[in-house]
Amino acid sequence: MLNNQGFNLWADNYDETVQVSEENDLYPFAGYKEILNTIFNEVMQKDNSDVLDIGFGTAVLTNKLYENGHNIDGIDFSSRMIHIAQSKMPSAHLVEWDISNGLPPELTEKKYDSIITTYTLHHLNDEKKVAFIINLQAHLKENGKIYIGDIAFETRDKLEKCRQENSQSWDNDEFYFVDNEITALLQSKCEFHKISHCGGVFIISK
Repeated sequence: MLNNQGFNLWADNYDETVQVSEENDLYPFAGYKEILNTIFNEVMQKDNSDVLDIGFGTAVLTNKLYENGHNIDGIDFSSRMIHIAQSKMPSAHLVEWDISNGLPPELTEKKYDSIITTYTLHHLNDEKKVAFIINLQAHLKENGKIYIGDIAFETRDKLEKCRQENSQSWDNDEFYFVDNEITALLQSKCEFHKISHCGGVFIISK
């Protein structure tokens, strides 16, 4: 797993790395743009909403929401990513924080129309993922939703197939979503929308 120093070093060419993977329909970023567009279109159903973006990176998605009048809070553990994102969204409230410690203290009393997170939660194992998501549900406003775009598979068999096909580039320090497993653990309303062979969007309600 990359630490915050690793992400600081990766920040300036992160988008280029993603683009090469996505354009060639390769693990891990196949379907990346469609995943972000799916979440964008969902959040845009409400005007001027309150949005929390967890692991916003270079703000590819969040900046589009910011430009369309949404109020943005964000968490990322890379100071370099925050610097890049803040220059695009000067009025956004961006916090440097490691989500393995939950939410930062200044956000614990806030509630949101949408909580979004893309390509971030796979750094937590399934037990920590579920605990974190359950905690996030308490920060949703009435009718609010959590949108998770990430490396994800419908079944464990499909994950293993992808692992075998990408053995040279597979990251064994990451913990990818498996729809039927995570849904059973959450025990709440959870929809999975498959986007590519290795990615999709989860929509979770209270």
